[in-house]
Amino acid sequence: MATYGIPVLVLKEGTSRTYGREALRANILAARALAEVLRTSLGPKGLDKMLVDSFGDITVTNDGATIVKEMEVQHPAAKLLVETAKAVDAEVGDGTTSAVVLAGALLARAENLLDQNIHPSIIIEGYKKAAEKAVEILEEVADRVNIGLETSEEIERSKPILRELAYAALASKYISSPDIIDHFIDLVVEAVITVAEKRPEGGYLVRTDNIKVEKKKGASLAESRLVKGIVLDKEVVHPGMPKRVERARIALLDAPLEIEKPDITAKINITSPDQIKRFLDEETRLLKEMVDKIVSVGANVVICQKGIDDVAQHFLAKRGILAVRRVKRSDMEKLERATGGRIVTSIRDLTEKDLGYAELVEERRVGNDKMVFVEGCKNPKAVTILVRGANDMLLDDAERSLNDAINALRNALREPKVLPGGGAPEVEVALGLRKWAETVGGKEQLAVLAFADALEEIPVILARSAGMDPLEVLMELRRLHAAGNKYAGINVIEGKIEEDMRKLKVLDPLTVKKQIIRAATEAATAILKVDDLIAASPLKKEGKEKKEEEEGETKTMSKPELD
Repeated sequence: MATYGIPVLVLKEGTSRTYGREALRANILAARALAEVLRTSLGPKGLDKMLVDSFGDITVTNDGATIVKEMEVQHPAAKLLVETAKAVDAEVGDGTTSAVVLAGALLARAENLLDQNIHPSIIIEGYKKAAEKAVEILEEVADRVNIGLETSEEIERSKPILRELAYAALASKYISSPDIIDHFIDLVVEAVITVAEKRPEGGYLVRTDNIKVEKKKGASLAESRLVKGIVLDKEVVHPGMPKRVERARIALLDAPLEIEKPDITAKINITSPDQIKRFLDEETRLLKEMVDKIVSVGANVVICQKGIDDVAQHFLAKRGILAVRRVKRSDMEKLERATGGRIVTSIRDLTEKDLGYAELVEERRVGNDKMVFVEGCKNPKAVTILVRGANDMLLDDAERSLNDAINALRNALREPKVLPGGGAPEVEVALGLRKWAETVGGKEQLAVLAFADALEEIPVILARSAGMDPLEVLMELRRLHAAGNKYAGINVIEGKIEEDMRKLKVLDPLTVKKQIIRAATEAATAILKVDDLIAASPLKKEGKEKKEEEEGETKTMSKPELD
């Protein structure tokens, strides 16, 4: 209202505004509601969520990143948590559920502090300091592991550690049954060792793009296998071509083996049948020249990103060349790395040096479909895990599980430091933060203590999902950690406290834990900073549709009069 009682409109009509503590509490409530959804899916005994989208497609999973992506969240504060989960998934590929749950716990503790009239700015500052200290404690608690992949002896020594990390990533997934999990662990470890590259600054670089996961319905999960090469979900283009080529010299083409239409509009005037014949003969000659060029450099396999003309297919088949067309760009790049070849954009520039090599290129029937296997590459820096399963839902979940395990190993190879699992690092960090809080002055000390309490939410959820008494478990873990046992955690499978989680082979990469704490803190502080929520009015679609209907009725009524 203005001075003389005249209303002043600043915002557009229909805009809603919530401000102050009311806005803050609404945002906290929305974020906590999302965290509550994910709580029960945390850990090896975590439960699955069934998500049905607007098209009726069903997704059953306990993968945090997939759940938040498929949920179609509307509230802006909850969307912040969704973005956080996506960022954690993109950066480390694991720990999305923990990040969202921890952010929800931080906001729940912040709400208690707000009730004590502590300003959000003080809480934010305390949380930031606590997060920095928590990362420091994690660095101190973490154990360095000696992973070497240079020689066969180093690889054999490193395999048990990599297997333990893969087991921890897969233990909470659908494929965690004893008869399958060992097989998948072997596949993941072998794939990662094959594509890992030594970094000059130390550690190893694993490009997850170079591990292709190809799904094919049929058979059982136990029949999934690793191909040290690339599997293409394509078939040989011509029935007259060979279906198997040994000692393959592969031409990788990003150019069509066909006569392309010109970009400009053109007309051809034909006055006699001879001209048609000459036109077709010239087209055939050009295609034959292309094939002759491929033959001249010694290629016996052609993999093309674009199309291959029927006439070109005929000439390739006559020369005994196996050809595959319309292969994805990502697969072409993997083939380039695996075979040592080079993708050529012009057939004229193709030389013998550009050809890749593989011991075998073969078309095989997998299930009801045909696939092309490129195997036995000299230096396979790209591999394929061919996953078999009874249905699409199972295959999708297996693919997500494999990606989590691959990322866990990638993180450990990038920074070879590991932490015990089962809630052990969270209890250890909470213990350290409580001691450190005594040195922090003012009300920020309360925020640091709240941060420590929020961290203990992870072991509490793990205990609850295992059917244990959360309070008893937490008290016992605090006692063990206070006595100096930093490896004490929860054995979720057997429902008891384990004094050394390393005996159970439950390890987590340090990189993931640090990312979880940083991402959760950033999400919580971003929500706590908001004190005003201004939402524009939705577009009035109903009014517009109603108007169009009325206009349609008017036209219908007036038509007989016009006749």
